[in-house]
Amino acid sequence: MRRVDEIMEHNKAFVADREFEKYLPGKPQDKRIVIVTCMDARLTELLPKAFNIHSGDAKVIKNAGAIITAPFGNIMRSILVALYELNANEVIICGHHDCGMTGIDPRRVVGHMVERGVPKHVIHTLHHSGVDFDRWLTGFENVKTSVEKSVDIVRQHPLLPPGTPVHGMIIDPHSGELEWVVDGYKYLESSAVVEL
Repeated sequence: MRRVDEIMEHNKAFVADREFEKYLPGKPQDKRIVIVTCMDARLTELLPKAFNIHSGDAKVIKNAGAIITAPFGNIMRSILVALYELNANEVIICGHHDCGMTGIDPRRVVGHMVERGVPKHVIHTLHHSGVDFDRWLTGFENVKTSVEKSVDIVRQHPLLPPGTPVHGMIIDPHSGELEWVVDGYKYLESSAVVEL
């Protein structure tokens, strides 16, 4: 049986047996946070447990490496929608140790594309059309620095609601331990002092 066929078969039983009910929020949640994190499968169940978040507590946005590279890209748009339309009022960028984006080689990724059947002329055309694969497929060397850079992009965004705390964290994908690397509250306090 094909994978999606298996998923659809399971889903019919899931709905028929009303298993979804245990995932519905039982009461209004008050955490009101948006979390940008990595798509690493190890974090799927671990991160919500480590953060003590339940259904409805947080908007969780995932991508490769929890990296925000473009101030007007999809990730930042999702953060702003969460803040303005979905009742969030704090942002957490949460990278993790042992991330696959650490030291990723864009040229190797392009090589894998060719190995999997993308014609070389397509890569060549995209490159000469302005796609910078080195920038687009870049990772990071240090997860702490990457989290700090992403926090800065969010914090300096001209459309971020004034007074929104933007935090940076790193989670251990083995134990769930959180390291708070950027304290958004302290930043707001220090910037308020500078404005006076």
